[in-house]
Amino acid sequence: MAHGFTQTARVWGSLDRNLARDHQVVVVDMPGHGDSSGVAATLVGGALQLARVGGPAAYLGYSMGARFCLHLALARPEVVDSLVLISGTAGIDHPDERRARCRADAALADELDPGSSGDAGTPVADFLRRWMDNPMFAGVGATAADLGERARNTGPGLASSLRLAGTGTQLPLWDKLDRLAMPVLVVTGGADVKFTELGHRMVGEIGANATLAVVPDAGHSPHLQRPDVVADLVRTHLARTGGR
Repeated sequence: MAHGFTQTARVWGSLDRNLARDHQVVVVDMPGHGDSSGVAATLVGGALQLARVGGPAAYLGYSMGARFCLHLALARPEVVDSLVLISGTAGIDHPDERRARCRADAALADELDPGSSGDAGTPVADFLRRWMDNPMFAGVGATAADLGERARNTGPGLASSLRLAGTGTQLPLWDKLDRLAMPVLVVTGGADVKFTELGHRMVGEIGANATLAVVPDAGHSPHLQRPDVVADLVRTHLARTGGR
């Protein structure tokens, strides 16, 4: 299980514990996060590190983690038995939009890690509160958001993640999605119009082995807002595909 930006291996709400009832679950701190705060990696490099940790398995990723898992499935398909992508994307198509996103992510990274300027940078706790005020996270309660656990992250670690693996760094993968031969489940929240549209597009590009599940009454973090629903979707997907 590969978490999203600002999270850690422990920020899954109850989803990881639910799935662990009948599956072996491996949660990891992604590059730049938690105990991997000192690990700097691009999406491709981080994906290959993820494969070394997980080996042959079903891979589940959320948001940033979904992008890592997607890169892994394309680079090392032999280790990915099946794939679950929650609120993921195959990239920003237009070069100008990608450059604009890179600039925006770089500005956030500079806030967290000003480098040689001598400034201390924005405290992680302050950054996290502002990050979770984003409308896309509306409806995620304090317990599920777990700002205390997220506060284990460091400014330089989060900055490294933004600079090396932010959404703007991702070259579009849309024309490669039809290479995915393993079963794929794409999960989005019904209130997250943007990523539900991206989910429809991803499933269309992947083909008949892909399924989209839209979780009602949930936004960008359906696994935190409706963890039991998402767990049932994942469990059904794994049962159909012979997942571990």
